[in-house]
Amino acid sequence: SKPIPMQFKQSLVRLALIGLPISGFSQTTFLPQGDKSAILLERLEIRAYKDSAFNFSKTRPLNRRHVMNALFSPDGKNRLLQNNRIVKSLTRVDQYNLQRIMANNLEYLPDSLRVGFQTKKPVLKNFYTSPANLYEVHVKDFDLVINPVIQVTVSKEKDNSESLFQNTRGLTLRGRIANKIGFATYLTDNQERLPFYVRDFVSARKAVPGAGFYKDFKTTGYDYFDARGYLTFNVTKYIDVAFGYDRNFIGNGYRSLLLSDVGNSNLFLKLNTRIWKFNYQNLFMELHNADNRSGDRLIGKKYAAMHHLDVAVTKWLNVGLFEGVVFGRPNRFDFGYLNPIIFYRSVEQQNGSFDNSVAGLDVKANLPHKIQVYGQLMLDEFLLSEIKNNRGWWANKWGLQFGAKYIDAFGIPNLDLQLEHNRVRPFTYSHRDSVANYTHYNQPLAHPLGANFREWIAIARYQPAPKWQITGKLIAYTQGRDSSDRSFGSNIFYPNVPPFRQADFGYEIGSGWKTSVFIGSFLVSYEWRENLFFELSALVRKQETKTAPILSGNTAVISFGLRWNMHRREFDF
Repeated sequence: SKPIPMQFKQSLVRLALIGLPISGFSQTTFLPQGDKSAILLERLEIRAYKDSAFNFSKTRPLNRRHVMNALFSPDGKNRLLQNNRIVKSLTRVDQYNLQRIMANNLEYLPDSLRVGFQTKKPVLKNFYTSPANLYEVHVKDFDLVINPVIQVTVSKEKDNSESLFQNTRGLTLRGRIANKIGFATYLTDNQERLPFYVRDFVSARKAVPGAGFYKDFKTTGYDYFDARGYLTFNVTKYIDVAFGYDRNFIGNGYRSLLLSDVGNSNLFLKLNTRIWKFNYQNLFMELHNADNRSGDRLIGKKYAAMHHLDVAVTKWLNVGLFEGVVFGRPNRFDFGYLNPIIFYRSVEQQNGSFDNSVAGLDVKANLPHKIQVYGQLMLDEFLLSEIKNNRGWWANKWGLQFGAKYIDAFGIPNLDLQLEHNRVRPFTYSHRDSVANYTHYNQPLAHPLGANFREWIAIARYQPAPKWQITGKLIAYTQGRDSSDRSFGSNIFYPNVPPFRQADFGYEIGSGWKTSVFIGSFLVSYEWRENLFFELSALVRKQETKTAPILSGNTAVISFGLRWNMHRREFDF
């Protein structure tokens, strides 16, 4: 009902106003989704091995101020020069990418360095005064950066007479006020026609991947807005606060089993405490229930509270503890979950164990200068006795991830490899009702496949020259999908009680309609101007369902496009 979101929003605003009067520290915004600097930052973290400045990389988006402080001292001196091993191992491409990070974060550089990025011939004197930004202002107590957002892609799919396309226009802006308040906005209007297998997803879920409300466009296409924005400020030197509408991600993998950014944005309040060997993040979110999109009406709300404690056990090993709960209330927000340091499971038990609580553990270890290994364990519910009995009890619900990254592989500069495995048992993330499942706006909050799957991902990324990027990706997964009259635990929107679930035992990964999918993709990208990419890509997808008719056959798609100040749209499921 209407009073629920209003009460929640008013409570968040009150919390924000409490912090504003004591905000006296340098403010920041976040690196946007899919930012190109993530490649270099990942490489520097692995290469540094024991440099604690890069340790806390599990919670994304990354804080611009933290990134720039890790790279540069307040007087603008390069911190990397203090590590001879890093300096000696920086390739020509790495040095170029480091310069691009500086060019895209000028508000965090002193005037002495900022002058070096001025354009000799700005457009109409006021535009593109630096290569990265259409319009920018850097004066006392005020920074402002405005850029256009454009993505135009044309594609051709095998055995499809229609032309596929993506047409995105919009803008992004960010800034700071009096070095106390940070703000950012991303707004785009989008029309797209997608491959058949993605349309099947839309038809089944009533959701466009990565989007919220949408309308049909030219019969087989989709039209939607993507609007994000937030404010940031500091409570103390060590505590950052962000309030807005955007996406968050927890983990070091390509996927996350805890919280992912593959779905729609949501309203959130984020508190991040970074001190000594700890990085502690609290997230309070307002989410949307599953909805069948029948007519114009208010979509029901639900809520989530999550916290993640990342501990630098050593300068090369980080261990994280995660806990979260998703819940709905007919007439109020449960303020017990606003406590930033309590165990949510204890609150959930005091409420009668009615809500959907999850817990997790993640690990990241940098091995000497070349390799990073990482993993996640997500626990929804389990009984150790039933695990030992090995009877396939439905409520043994957990997920496991492990992976590794290898930079400058086989001695080839800027060739980076990644291998990742994910597996999630049936009924994980689901709940006894259709409200408190681990979802938002008809899409999963964690892995896009939901549950009841095992998956392998292999990624090769090569940057042979400063402006060129080549990426190859292989994904293979097996999933036990649900039939029309019975849940085998893959569709996490279904309640995990009868009549949907029809037995207590006999559930293993792959139970149900066993479906195997293979995806191979290849991308060549050329950065013609700062943040303006020309891209050619190809994708092959094969699907085989052994116990039921194939719902979507094999396909191949080739695409060419232009992308400016925007992340790539990926449909790798």
